[in-house]
Amino acid sequence: MSLLNAPEYDEKGERRKKGLLIGSGVALLLAVVIGLGGYLLGHGWFFTNLRAEHRVSNFFTSLESQDYNKAYAIWMNDPEWQQHPQKYDYSLKRFTEDWTSESPVNGPIQSHHVDISKTDGTGAFGTGIIVAVRVNGDHKLFMWYEKKDGTLTYPAPHELEY
Repeated sequence: MSLLNAPEYDEKGERRKKGLLIGSGVALLLAVVIGLGGYLLGHGWFFTNLRAEHRVSNFFTSLESQDYNKAYAIWMNDPEWQQHPQKYDYSLKRFTEDWTSESPVNGPIQSHHVDISKTDGTGAFGTGIIVAVRVNGDHKLFMWYEKKDGTLTYPAPHELEY
């Protein structure tokens, strides 16, 4: 092929290439911002810990409203727990005592705020998530969310520094 029979300039094709290049750059930049943003704000890479944080928040909201049946269901990750209470060694009665008279904040839970969370445990993506919650204004509690079955545990294996 010589210059005399070269193909004509394709303006639409060049515009499409330019658009794809700019769109790819914007998508890559957006992925970096969202990924790092979630990590830096304390909610896991790409905000992956938000589900666990929401579950812990719902748990404390149930405790605040003194709906211990719902809180127990969230704790055990079993909304149908009343159909088979014998399945659990940790009874509702003991659970209610642990979160009222024997509460880690020495009294009823009146307010809460989920501060941060961090994936923890073995494996590439961890086995659970530690969720830091500020209860009644000044008490820090660290809850453990088990990824494999969605149950909650207190206290978490270790505390977070923040």
